[in-house]
This record gives sequence, structure tokens and C-alpha cells, in this order.
Amino acid sequence: MATSSSARAFDVRHLQLARALFAAIAAAMVTFSSDHSAAVGLAVFSGFALATALVFALSAWLVFPRGQRATVILLAVVAAVAGMAASVPSWRETGFFFGIVISWAVVSGLIEVIAAVRDRRAGRTATAPRDGLLIGILTLVLAVVLLITSPQYSLGYAIEGAGSFTLTGIVIAVGLFGGYTAVVAVFLAIAGFSPRRPEPIPAAPTEEAVS
Repeated sequence: MATSSSARAFDVRHLQLARALFAAIAAAMVTFSSDHSAAVGLAVFSGFALATALVFALSAWLVFPRGQRATVILLAVVAAVAGMAASVPSWRETGFFFGIVISWAVVSGLIEVIAAVRDRRAGRTATAPRDGLLIGILTLVLAVVLLITSPQYSLGYAIEGAGSFTLTGIVIAVGLFGGYTAVVAVFLAIAGFSPRRPEPIPAAPTEEAVS
């Protein structure tokens, strides 16, 4: 007999809160780091992507029924591949940061948007990733803003009493990624803690149906 989603120990709320936690950690690491180089940005992205991949992989087993696991498995694979690529120290350069983060954002963003639209049309709003559409759009927006940010950009400026500084494309890009994770963390945390209606429990089969 199949177990209804209402009988599961974990549900979509736990997926949302776990994603929010790791997004918040990534946002804090970027925000409180004075170094926004490609090496630091890729290190933070790698940890974020690998942790998110683990959350998706566990949710495929603990949250979703057998027939609705394709989306989270795909997201887990994409995040894991991107995270492992970003973890290679010799690849941590400016061009690679733009390439891997943009690629991950486009692929995972499209997966979430397409899956959310499909699930809404199929009426699976109770068990589908509830906020996949908005998170997918935000992820695609990240890809767009990184695409229009030039890796070669450089602007020198001075602050009286503090010295001279240089604003570069990679500093902007890492900051944009940190801003993205902060927005995702806040949104998913709010969604995870928001009250929701209980899912309907399927009626037990009647004796006539069994016979």
C-alpha cells in the first residue's frame, strides 16, 4: 500500500527550510568577507551547491512520492556537478566563476520553472515544490545579471581617509551571487514557516471496490 504524503515524517516545508538555511549561510559568507575574489566566490558557491544537492537528494527519498522525484533528482545532479567543478582549486579563476555560476543558474532555473508550471497544470500543488516558479525565475535573473556583468570591468575609486580601491567585475559578480542567496533564504524561510492547509488524505477503499 502506498504511503500518503501526509503520513511522511518530512514534507515540502522541511525542503524549503533546509534550502533557506544553506542559502543564508552562503549569503553571510559573502556579506562578511572582505575578499570577493573568484577563489572565494567559487569556494562559497561550491559549498552552497553541494549542500543544496544533498538536500534535494534526501528530499527525493524523504519528501516526494516515487512518481514525483524527477525534478528534485535533476536539480540535485545539476547542483552536485556545478559544486564539484567549482571545488577544483586550479579552476578558481574569474572566467570560470562566471561560466559555472551562469550555467548552473540557467539549467536549474529552467528546471524549476518548467517543473512548477507542469505541476500546477497537473494539479499537484500540494506535493510539488511550492515556490519553484519564483525561485526558478530568481535563478534565471541571476544568470541574466551575471551575463551583462563584464569580467573585465574595473573602476578605481578612493575614499578619503580609507585609501584607494578598485571595483572589478568579479567583485560585482560575487556580490550579486551573495544578494541572490540572501533573497532566496528570506523567501524560502518565510514560505517554510508560513501556515498551510493540511493535504487531503485519500479515502480508504470500500468493500465493493476491493471485491
